[in-house]
Amino acid sequence: MALAQLDTSQLEIPGTDPALGAEMHALARRLYPIRRSLTGPGVRETLTVLRELLPGLQMHEVASGTRAFDWTVPEEWSWREAWVEDQTGKRVIDAAVHNLHLVGYSEPVDRWVSRDELEAHLHSIPELPDAIPYVTSYYRRTWGFCLSHAQRQALTGARFRVRIDSTLAPGHLTYADLVIPGESDREVLFSTYVCHPQMANNELSGPVLATFLAHWLAGRRNRLTYRFVFAPETIGALVYLSRHLEHLQRHVVAGYVLTCVGDARAVSFLPSRSGGTLADHVAERVLARLAPGYVRYDFARHRGSDERQWCAPNVDLPVCSVMRSKYGVYPEYHTSLDDLEVVTPNGLAGSFALYRGVIEALEGAGRWRPTLVGEPHLAGRNLLVALGGQRQSFQGEVKLMMDILALADGTLDSQDLAEALETDAPRIDAACRRLQDNGLLERT
Repeated sequence: MALAQLDTSQLEIPGTDPALGAEMHALARRLYPIRRSLTGPGVRETLTVLRELLPGLQMHEVASGTRAFDWTVPEEWSWREAWVEDQTGKRVIDAAVHNLHLVGYSEPVDRWVSRDELEAHLHSIPELPDAIPYVTSYYRRTWGFCLSHAQRQALTGARFRVRIDSTLAPGHLTYADLVIPGESDREVLFSTYVCHPQMANNELSGPVLATFLAHWLAGRRNRLTYRFVFAPETIGALVYLSRHLEHLQRHVVAGYVLTCVGDARAVSFLPSRSGGTLADHVAERVLARLAPGYVRYDFARHRGSDERQWCAPNVDLPVCSVMRSKYGVYPEYHTSLDDLEVVTPNGLAGSFALYRGVIEALEGAGRWRPTLVGEPHLAGRNLLVALGGQRQSFQGEVKLMMDILALADGTLDSQDLAEALETDAPRIDAACRRLQDNGLLERT
């Protein structure tokens, strides 16, 4: 898709908080220049910044060479400078200008090369002449540079000096997790990745949203337990599964991959592999209410992020994704054009509103049924004033509780009750919890 074809209209999600969006965008701006890759100091620096906002975030290191099912943790990579100079000493490519100029995991080089040899190590996109592509070579030793096609066509000269001051050596893969305990040991998994350099929607929007969701959940009373995982894509998820698979299979009731949640041009949904889980059901119910024009993708044909690992056969966790413009679909994807103008405060805050709705629906999941026969005596439980006939006796929250007790027959959850009583699910769930605390309702 050419940029000129892009629909730039902004979707407004109900409940979007502009002030929150500004805070989220500020965090994205802070993280944007960090030199992230699959391993190395950039990942640690990113997680250290997030830990300032999430003091309970635990960082873990896994040594190079460690097996994770069919995969092996690669050597650790870092770089200090990377550039190409022409014969006049002019620097024609410089990774200090943009991280994407250097192919990820490039081995060290310091020599003169011919134009033909340099061309064999260059990457550009003719269809996007102003974009620097994102290219990596994690598991095959090579070196290379990425540049805009316009920049490539402007190169002149027969010989160039190439310098890549990088290190590839045994080290560690770093990931982090945070568990926010709830009243139940049943868990909701949120997974996001921290390995892509200097891209905003594909990379930073996920960790930023995860951080703000975790901060919000930490200040609430939650029925469910919430687990947040920040790890390099693919190998990080596999490492995490290799260490926690049995626990996750036993406790996770719903999960979501947080990626591509920063622009405001679309809302997208990618179901789990089975497509019939609680996570899928709740997400689509919330999207039908808050973003009814959302685009639904197919797992078999359109998967491409860490849902591949969480939903793999023999793992089979109930994990899906609610996104804005889906990875691989929006034209800036995996290029330098995926910047802080693509990701907007409105887009980030809208995604927070969507996932807040998902969390509130999960908290209310489970059908409510009465514990007593007949209508309960609310006055005897200090839930209703004792004087009969007073108009205020059946107003506000008291009337809501009476209505819930009249409808809750074990076939309706909080969202069903909210729709029937024309109110919002969090208000219903709060009233149901109060009735539950007084022994009048139970959740099945």
